[in-house]
Amino acid sequence: MTSAMIAGNARRDEAFSWTRWGRTVSSAVVLAGAFVGLTSASASELARTPSGRPDLTGTYDVATLTPLQRDSRYGDRLVLTEEEARQIRSQTATRTQAANALSDPDREAPPVGGNVGGYNYFFLDPGTSPVRVDGEFRTSLIVDPPNGRLPPLTDRGKARRQGLYSFWGKNSGEAWWMGAEVGPYDDPESLSIGDRCIHHLEATIPTIPRLYNNLKTIVQTESHAVIVTEWMHTARVVRLGERGELEHAPPQIRSRSGDSIGWWEGDTLVVETTNFLEENWVTLSVGGSPSPTSDQRVIERFTPRPGGDLIYRFTVHSGDFEAPYTAEYTWPRTDDRLYEYACHEGNYSMGSILRGARLLEAQASESER
Repeated sequence: MTSAMIAGNARRDEAFSWTRWGRTVSSAVVLAGAFVGLTSASASELARTPSGRPDLTGTYDVATLTPLQRDSRYGDRLVLTEEEARQIRSQTATRTQAANALSDPDREAPPVGGNVGGYNYFFLDPGTSPVRVDGEFRTSLIVDPPNGRLPPLTDRGKARRQGLYSFWGKNSGEAWWMGAEVGPYDDPESLSIGDRCIHHLEATIPTIPRLYNNLKTIVQTESHAVIVTEWMHTARVVRLGERGELEHAPPQIRSRSGDSIGWWEGDTLVVETTNFLEENWVTLSVGGSPSPTSDQRVIERFTPRPGGDLIYRFTVHSGDFEAPYTAEYTWPRTDDRLYEYACHEGNYSMGSILRGARLLEAQASESER
């Protein structure tokens, strides 16, 4: 368990009144502040740098129950009713309370090849309410296409995903990969970037809320902005200047988070990111996020609100999709602190994965004799 996970467990959007971790959460505090930052920003209400630009420096907790893609039952409807939002909050509170119930110490072992379990709900922090933008609860983060869904994949996008980590979630209790030229568990470097705790694209660029560790810290100067992502402790450096003056790095220079440049349009910081490194560890079918292909371009817009919150809007242009798509949601400012996510340094589970694979391979070899 990392220090960031431990710290993250102490943070919760206190939107309900129920007892958790030995404390009672008061809904009155949240409801009183629920509308902070939802009115139109006035120039005099924003924190500013000496040059007069909005100062986005601070920490934000982006956890939300609103999914990236809209449930098809809502159709083209972007906004939840107050009653629908209340039901989602209530149902989440009930599930959370049930998930935090003590386990039976005399329960049976899981079946061979079955799910051995992961983090219990204590270690998750997906938020406690749908996101609210300008006073309205949203059915999805995606606002375009109008159906709130990712556009259809192109032929290239489909081809990239065929067999891409096809072993994801596959656990038959046998070494089914025996005989393959390269197995999924041959050595540490055959595991995914995520399994190795090296990078989490979906939490980084564009930023999509995840199951936990949803803090983002922005440090801003006149010439640069740094966006620190809690999961997996990635620091994006954005060069700032006038639009048209800055150039991206040469196309042969690539990174997992791409190359970011930014400029101001009024009080909105616009960031353009290109030069993504193409790798085959991206799993759209699992993670529901864009793939970092060589032609991908992401445009982000950070618009401050009174009270310190941000409206975050991004558009993804990628050859994997038939059209661009756009998403939008609120980044609430928080006084919580972002701690280092030392997952790679403390990734003891990776050793267990490899040892388990060697055990299954030995069993398979023995049975062939």
